[in-house]
Amino acid sequence: MTAKTVVHLELPAKDGNRARKFYSTLLGWKFKDSGTPGMDYFMTDGAEPVVAVWTQPDKQGPIVYFDTDDIASAIRKTRELGGKADEKMPVPGQGWFSACTDTEGNSFSLWEADNAAPMYEPQGAEAVARN
Repeated sequence: MTAKTVVHLELPAKDGNRARKFYSTLLGWKFKDSGTPGMDYFMTDGAEPVVAVWTQPDKQGPIVYFDTDDIASAIRKTRELGGKADEKMPVPGQGWFSACTDTEGNSFSLWEADNAAPMYEPQGAEAVARN
């Protein structure tokens, strides 16, 4: 497992429109809608790494996404080192991510690019609850 670089940064906001206006004015960023159904999730157009500003009232503080070439190994290693890592979730046609917490309580995510990542299909009780 190799962590290469920071590939994505999320800035959750109580008011996504207000936050995007702030960053657009301050830094000159332009945002485009990610097209994610049911989410107010906009990403910078032209900034590296990509920064997403989205309405998520119950979260606070930036979430950094670290690139890895083997997300399963990175999840396992995170847990072995005393951190927490969710099971990987697909971002259709783009890759996989895992929401994690380090030993100090800081949130971060792991990312593995994979153009073949499928649509998310709920499993077990979650699938039953949706039907």
